[in-house]
Amino acid sequence: MDTKPSSESQIITIDVLKADDLLRNSKYRYLDVRTEEEFNKGHVDFSDVLNIPNMFITPEGRVKNPNFMEQVQQVCTKDDNLIVGCQSGVRSVYATVDLLDAGFKHVFNMGGGFEAWVQNGLPVAVVTGDTKTGFPSPTSPVVTN
Repeated sequence: MDTKPSSESQIITIDVLKADDLLRNSKYRYLDVRTEEEFNKGHVDFSDVLNIPNMFITPEGRVKNPNFMEQVQQVCTKDDNLIVGCQSGVRSVYATVDLLDAGFKHVFNMGGGFEAWVQNGLPVAVVTGDTKTGFPSPTSPVVTN
């Protein structure tokens, strides 16, 4: 009988205050897995924030981004330190499982997501301006500075 733990049991979830501390004081990057529209309305305010949607919202409901891992691997290595967040903490769990299954070693899931981030009064950035900001199509990752 195979007793190897699943990726789900390996997920480490941290609260937003710990995430804020790691982003400020360690070499962690924030990976926002919400849609481009959600990200543009407001996101964690740190330099080098990544926005790579794990799922897209379609008329049929949420659909997994088939290029998620490819897009992440274009801008991250498996040894990078990542904190994964979404709106409420659900999609980020799925993304964290995908990352762990792909061999990423230093990944934290941010519990409560962006909603908890805002509720705790942590810094938020909003994308303003026209559509020439370089934000993602369904096939391109985004890095903000």
